[in-house]
Amino acid sequence: MPDKNNNPALSKIFPNLVSPLPNSVDLGRDCGNCLRMVTPNTSGPTASGPKSTTGILQLCAAMLLIPVLDVFAKLLGQTLDPVEVTFMRFVVQTILMVPLVMWTRQWQVPDGTLGMQFARGVLLAIATVCFFAALQHLPMAEAISIYFVQPLILTALSAFFLGEQIRQRRIIAIIIGLFGVIIILQPSLVIFGPPALFPLGSALAMAGYVAITRQLAGKAPAYQMQFIVGITATLFLAATMLIGQVFAIAGTSFIMPNIQQIEWIIYMGLVATVGHLLIVWAATNAAASVLAPFQYTEIISSVILGYLVFNDLPAKSTVLGVSIIVACGVYLFHRERITDQQSHSRQQSQ
Repeated sequence: MPDKNNNPALSKIFPNLVSPLPNSVDLGRDCGNCLRMVTPNTSGPTASGPKSTTGILQLCAAMLLIPVLDVFAKLLGQTLDPVEVTFMRFVVQTILMVPLVMWTRQWQVPDGTLGMQFARGVLLAIATVCFFAALQHLPMAEAISIYFVQPLILTALSAFFLGEQIRQRRIIAIIIGLFGVIIILQPSLVIFGPPALFPLGSALAMAGYVAITRQLAGKAPAYQMQFIVGITATLFLAATMLIGQVFAIAGTSFIMPNIQQIEWIIYMGLVATVGHLLIVWAATNAAASVLAPFQYTEIISSVILGYLVFNDLPAKSTVLGVSIIVACGVYLFHRERITDQQSHSRQQSQ
């Protein structure tokens, strides 16, 4: 009997479209807010060869593209509240995901996954609102630099909630990485005030999102997961705006966007969807442990676009702080890759 989730003819042509999400893939800040985090794991594609090069190029293309979404979010944030911008952004992507889910027939939800998928949607909505709120006040380079503490937070959360063992070297890397955040935050808090903490809130929520995604890896189809995340985030944000209107909560108002703003919102959804596809394809062509360090190419695009569109350049403290964060993040990925390889070798020898 054929699998109800899959289109048999389609699976022969595009097998990666109808398969469950690989164990090596975590969908990051913008995979509804597209797909920003790829975490190390030796399962999945091999780490070398032409396909690996293709995967790296696909991931770099996604990381260079996704800050375009942040540009539109920052422009929209000049007149619209971050909750509304996030709501509109998820509405567009959810609509764009409908034909893809129907085409791949990924509508049957695996048992025991629906609650976790709902939780992912809420956490992604919170992470996105926090990041868009940060973009209202901070230059793009500062916001994304602080946000990239997320892998360090994820490593710490994995120890407390997932029972993963963290050795002394990783603990030291996390502590040093947090010093990098402090270096960025010190002048940012003085200049921008409490809004400088919004990227940290986004990183914390995203770490929870990625942790749940790890639990779902291999259990649910990729596009179904993103579709459910989109619906959940949309409903959660609609409820947030409704409650905000009733109780006059700041930052939750709804203003009907004008024609230009509607165009920007549509572009946001298109960029997010293309970024999603690029990262999923990258993860099917290369091992996540190979891809992970290349996510930091997003910082390059953020700095360039921030300067071209908003005439913003990162401060010297931001450059120093993000260099420390990136170095610590890459080291953590390296250590996790070694640990996974050792675990895999032990399993083979048994």
